[in-house]
Amino acid sequence: MANNKTFKIKNGLSAGRYLGSNGTETAGTVGYDLAGASYDSVSFSVSSQESSPLGLFFKSDGTTFYAVGSSSDTVYQYTLSTAWDIATASYASKSVSVSAANTSPCSLFFKPDGTKMYVAGFDGDADVNEYDLSTAWDVSTATYLQRVSVDTRNSQPTGLFFNTDGTKMFTCGQGTDVVSEFSLSTAWSVSTASYSQNFSFTSQTIYPRGLSFKSDGTKMYITSYLGVVYQYSLSTAFDVSTASYDSVSFDASTQETQPYDLVFKGDGTKLFIVGTTGSNVHQYSTGYATQTLDLSTGGTFSFTPSGATTVSLTNPPASGTAVGFTLEVINTGGYALTWPSSVKWPSGTAPTATASKELYTFVTTDGGTTYYGKLAGSDIA
Repeated sequence: MANNKTFKIKNGLSAGRYLGSNGTETAGTVGYDLAGASYDSVSFSVSSQESSPLGLFFKSDGTTFYAVGSSSDTVYQYTLSTAWDIATASYASKSVSVSAANTSPCSLFFKPDGTKMYVAGFDGDADVNEYDLSTAWDVSTATYLQRVSVDTRNSQPTGLFFNTDGTKMFTCGQGTDVVSEFSLSTAWSVSTASYSQNFSFTSQTIYPRGLSFKSDGTKMYITSYLGVVYQYSLSTAFDVSTASYDSVSFDASTQETQPYDLVFKGDGTKLFIVGTTGSNVHQYSTGYATQTLDLSTGGTFSFTPSGATTVSLTNPPASGTAVGFTLEVINTGGYALTWPSSVKWPSGTAPTATASKELYTFVTTDGGTTYYGKLAGSDIA
């Protein structure tokens, strides 16, 4: 039978044109994956400058980071020769004392253009202090501007974050165990902040330390004094009243038993945590690989994973057309494969990936609502 002809199947389904050519596979990465987080076995000590680091912030391009703590009440600046690789960090010999405004600074944040710096702490009036930088991203040029007290909402603020346009500010602290949301009538001006609402996380932890959000505001992360990072989803971006626990957490206590601040790389594929146990910044991977197979482009696919990979299937034929396709996975690393829930396997269990070349076959008859998958062969020479 010619490949480009159709025929009727007993149940009335028609088989579509067989695409003998190789289909298109698109590799990608999804970040902010706390469930799959892993330690990179990379850290950097700031103890020569600060023995009790509590706050951490990275410049958006990953070439500079900043740390602040309670032993010196000073913000220190560091340079990374390779962006987002903490192993390449070195002290930039730049700093600014913030002791005049707060003697226990716990968290840091910068305006995206680097012209403003914000420091939160739990001494004095539990303030968020705002500084102007005459040279962007150079802390040695910072001068104090103004402050706002958050004492009635977070009497010991240890976490600080702003949304992308500076019209919202978030704090968390050990006094009330909530994330408090504030609106700023003038963007990036803390003196215009007014309280809006809060979110309690006491069902997961007390004594929070650090606070961070996914760049689009749909995820929120809190570090606890026990070394665990908890993940939350926000159904409305940067609206903490819509937050709910994802039942997802990551235990970083093996590296840091007293974690404080946390920072994600912009795409969410890296996480950095600072703490007081060893005065270190620790680096983690928080992204997972994806491989998307476009079923409209061919009937055979092949890819070589470089790590744990989630497979997606797109553009299936219309319902009522039976189509099969094959997938070769050159998986010599034995990396785990995660399949769509729509794939049904023999005995209801997906095959376990092995360190070999594997061949999978799939059939769908209902427009991709259900796929029937089978491991056709492994240890293929």
